[in-house]
Amino acid sequence: MSVKDNITEGPITRTVFSLALPVVVGMMMEFALTSTDYFWVGKLGPTAQDAVTSSMVVIWTIFATISIVSVGVTALVARYMGAGDSEKVVYFIRQGIAMAVALAAVFSIVGYLFSPSLLVFMDTGPDTLELAVPYLRIFFVFAVFFFLTETAYAVFRASGDTRTPTKISIGVVVINMVLDPLLIFGWGPVPSLGVAGASVATGIAVLLGATAIMYRMSHGGLDYQVRGIIRIKPHLRTMLRIARIGLPMSSQQFVFVSVYWFLIKIVHQFGSPAAAAMGIGNRMESFSYLVCYGFSVAASTMVGQNLGAGRPGRAARCAWGSTGAAIAITLITSVLFISIPELIATIFTDDAEVLTIAVDYLIILGLSQTAMAVEIVLEGAFSGAGDTVPPMVVMIPGSAMRIPMAYFLCFELDWGINGVWWTLTITTFLKAVVLALWFSRGKWKQKQV
Repeated sequence: MSVKDNITEGPITRTVFSLALPVVVGMMMEFALTSTDYFWVGKLGPTAQDAVTSSMVVIWTIFATISIVSVGVTALVARYMGAGDSEKVVYFIRQGIAMAVALAAVFSIVGYLFSPSLLVFMDTGPDTLELAVPYLRIFFVFAVFFFLTETAYAVFRASGDTRTPTKISIGVVVINMVLDPLLIFGWGPVPSLGVAGASVATGIAVLLGATAIMYRMSHGGLDYQVRGIIRIKPHLRTMLRIARIGLPMSSQQFVFVSVYWFLIKIVHQFGSPAAAAMGIGNRMESFSYLVCYGFSVAASTMVGQNLGAGRPGRAARCAWGSTGAAIAITLITSVLFISIPELIATIFTDDAEVLTIAVDYLIILGLSQTAMAVEIVLEGAFSGAGDTVPPMVVMIPGSAMRIPMAYFLCFELDWGINGVWWTLTITTFLKAVVLALWFSRGKWKQKQV
């Protein structure tokens, strides 16, 4: 019996891992991709690392926008896959692709024009700004390929195929790893592009990944035929249906990202070493996040398909099983962050001031990794059910409260930069508890999409 068959019957734990592990491997490769960028840029000094960290907050906005499409497509494809209606599955895929391209076009133009303003808003210093603007603008030039890749990945995963996106993402990371040092430092006839070289390397790699996944989708890579992707006739009402599912999740991600715009303003008041340390901590936390995301995908796919097959009880067991697996893995990460923070931080920097701040960040961060697992996986479970309002209701205030809390801890209680790190840990715990209690009520089982 295949993994796809086991989604709606058979052993739950084995199926959870069969779906999640390929995604985790792929996400680990993405972790390697961002870490590679930060590693090589770190050779250029703290100001260069600050440029990447400041840009990172804006880049997260790209992925928040993509989720408007990917979350909606995931819920609809999984639901109709579970119901055995391949015609509707293909229809929603085509409309999702058209919607992704349209959003990307608007986002690229606006993002390119306003990149300097966004960076200035975050109190980016003049030296950092000079490096960050071209780095960020290059990302916006390549934005359409990020949109296409993530939407296509969502289609394969919702269909029960988590291996194909993993294989392609591995290829993307390998290409980026090769191009990073080449374009950052130059070699032979290849000019040295500095910080911007990291952005160019990632853009080229994602372009190739988008080409590969779209070709695979339109040439028999799924159990059903998806033809005529390029000749799509957009249907506004269908796109609004996709957006209605994806927008609540995307809205809470926008708030999450917007909050970081303010948090990094606070961090910048402690200097560029603090911002560089934040970049190290964020990249190490992304290790846990991406593991959790793999189990979130498993929960989303299994919940959606089981609801489509009329098995809400099994859908709930799949969600909690995925959550438990993610907790077990992130517990290991917590132990590492707390026990060997200096060893981890020295991978990315040899600057004494950056190192001191990063060590504190990793220790405090280590306390909240299992809570993050609950938060992320149950978000995926809600998304798979198409019930994306509860995560939005929990995440938006949970993220927004970080701004006043960080200011209060940093300046009123005089905790210094550690006030920001404690804010992130405390709010993660609060969001996880509320989301778990809400999910346990079970009203998502009656959600119609």
